[in-house]
Amino acid sequence: MGKEALQNLLGPLDDASHAALLEKARRATLQRFGRTVQIYAPVYLSNECVDTCLYCGFSRTNRIPRRTLTVDEVVAETRHLIAQGFRHVLYVAGEHPLHVSPDYLESVLHSVRPLLSSVSIEVAPFGEGVYRRLAAAGLDGVVLYQETYDRSRYAEVHVAGPKRDFEKRLSHLEDAARAGIRHMGMGILLGLSDWREDAVALVGHVRRMQKRFWQSEIAISLPRLRPCESDYAPPHPVPDRDFLQLIAALRLALPDVGLVLSTREAPALRDRLIGLGVTRMSAGSRTEPGGYLHPEESLKQFEIEDRRSPADVAAAIEKKGYEPVWKDWENLL
Repeated sequence: MGKEALQNLLGPLDDASHAALLEKARRATLQRFGRTVQIYAPVYLSNECVDTCLYCGFSRTNRIPRRTLTVDEVVAETRHLIAQGFRHVLYVAGEHPLHVSPDYLESVLHSVRPLLSSVSIEVAPFGEGVYRRLAAAGLDGVVLYQETYDRSRYAEVHVAGPKRDFEKRLSHLEDAARAGIRHMGMGILLGLSDWREDAVALVGHVRRMQKRFWQSEIAISLPRLRPCESDYAPPHPVPDRDFLQLIAALRLALPDVGLVLSTREAPALRDRLIGLGVTRMSAGSRTEPGGYLHPEESLKQFEIEDRRSPADVAAAIEKKGYEPVWKDWENLL
């Protein structure tokens, strides 16, 4: 699909064309991925952060209690998720070179890797050397959102800290791929900029990554801005109808790429998206460090909408005629 065809899919649609696009995306998802939806959960390691980002609850200037889990606490949170069936876990943290260092992450990986089928991180980006070291400790996935491809908006919302460097952030995902990391997570934060322009840029970025690093498996996520401690009002809010159109268009533009849906979205919308482009869903998420065993509202990154238990989310997937997949990968080498 060329750029013009993609722009046509993303453009304003009447109701009939919108419904036809969703149906086409549903058939494409079924053809490529079958009746399966992978389930994963995030574990928040730390809410310490050196960046000042206007839209984030962990932003350095927000006056919130700060906490970083010990390795033993991370293992306890992980075992809690395993008891509920999870085998794919994403470890998330604010960007802080001292509290969430390569040494800390390496210790976490050595402790949790034997317990899980797949371990990914969504933390501060690193260079190729550090990623190689973490891969040797068992890391097989890196999630790194560009947030927005609108450079002026990017500079406006990333006020201070290393994340302010747009070009450097773009390059770090390639560092992870060169280091041999198997899963790449990419995405945009909906609400910051014009979603149609950001989507076209995201597709271009994904295709460049696929061309250069064909061994990597890429998934994209499209989180919408949610209320948080920063009290940031999205300048470009994305209504549900446009959100559905975006997911359907990306499914057709990137037929082999996984699409991730988080608990930021409401249960009814999440249920509607099962089989419609989405191939991976989080469930039962907490967004504060230690939140599964010791919930603490003041520590979380943002509000979630789908508060159902993992078992309830799995039941919703089955009710739609799909299979919830808790584990689809075994690293035997």
